Amino acid sequence: MSVTAPQGFEAAGVATGLKSTGALDVAIVVNRGPRKIGAAVFTTNRAKANPIIWSQQVIADRIVEAIVLNSGGANCFTGAFGFQTTHQTAEKAAELLQVSAGDVLVCSTGLIGTGDEVFRGRVLDGVERGVAALSADGGQDAAAAIMTTDTVAKTASVTRSGWTIGGMAKGAGMLAPGLATMLVVLTTDADLEAVEADAALRRATGVTFDRLDSDGCMSTNDQVTLLANGATGIRPDLDEFASALTEVCRELSQKLQQDAEGASHDITIVVTNAESEADAVEVGRSVARNNLFKAAIFGNDPNWGRVLAAIGTTDARFDPYDVDVSMNGVRVCSAGGPDRPREEVDLTPRATLVEIDLKTGDATATILTNDLTHDYVHENSAYAS
Repeated sequence: MSVTAPQGFEAAGVATGLKSTGALDVAIVVNRGPRKIGAAVFTTNRAKANPIIWSQQVIADRIVEAIVLNSGGANCFTGAFGFQTTHQTAEKAAELLQVSAGDVLVCSTGLIGTGDEVFRGRVLDGVERGVAALSADGGQDAAAAIMTTDTVAKTASVTRSGWTIGGMAKGAGMLAPGLATMLVVLTTDADLEAVEADAALRRATGVTFDRLDSDGCMSTNDQVTLLANGATGIRPDLDEFASALTEVCRELSQKLQQDAEGASHDITIVVTNAESEADAVEVGRSVARNNLFKAAIFGNDPNWGRVLAAIGTTDARFDPYDVDVSMNGVRVCSAGGPDRPREEVDLTPRATLVEIDLKTGDATATILTNDLTHDYVHENSAYAS
């Protein structure tokens, strides 16, 4: 049931014509519980969409009653008109829900640089019809309504010690980290203080969404939000809660990776024995963003030389002539030189594992990425058409 799996949450997804296909395109999630705790992390891109600018103001007091999301238009670089549209979206939801507009988050996703009176009217109509359609069974429709180039809706939930966490996510392109990526809404009926919710969210996103680097392109609209309502009255063990939240975020991250635009390989890069976790992340990300490496994987070519060339551009501490590289369980490089024959590596499965042993310490990190395909190039060359 996605975001409505925890007690005290309602959601809806409606179609307003923002998408030419007539698919669901406006979602709303409402907290009906006794507490209205909110936490969020946002893109660190300096080019921020109007909903991000608005939501960063709303989240300041960590009180959130509802969140409205639309697909079919990013409402980014649309000037004062666009910010007014976001403001009016929150005001419309607040009026219908009888809450403060300053407690309504707004998210948008779609094409950058477009927005007019028709767009505004459809979003506001979607809010009105979405509020009317709210139900405890509306989570799946909400998850479908935020899809853009996604091919499937992405949801997850876990239950622990009497409380539940639910979540929905969208994202298939422009997936690169910067505190958060894509649009994600997480909900819980556990009883948390605002500072605890914020800490758990940052802990979870730091090792999940922040380490999904599908195409190296950071969006202007990325936001991950956690709503907590205390409906169960249960105060969770904070470590257990953070672990469960991380589990949900990891599942959603993997679903985003598996639905990445045009991808034919889901690549997991595991960096081990680094001097620090920061070094491990930097090394893994350098490979994840290397187009030559990604093209090689698309061609089922275990070209480990491209891995070494990529990690050699980092500031991480290691000796490039003492690094081991394995692909799908075959060590193709040992101590910076050839090891097993490339012919032993089978890269035909979609799941691809690349392991990099830096031999300088005991830190590790995992980065998720995808290959670079003809389909990815085609899809993004025709995105606005």
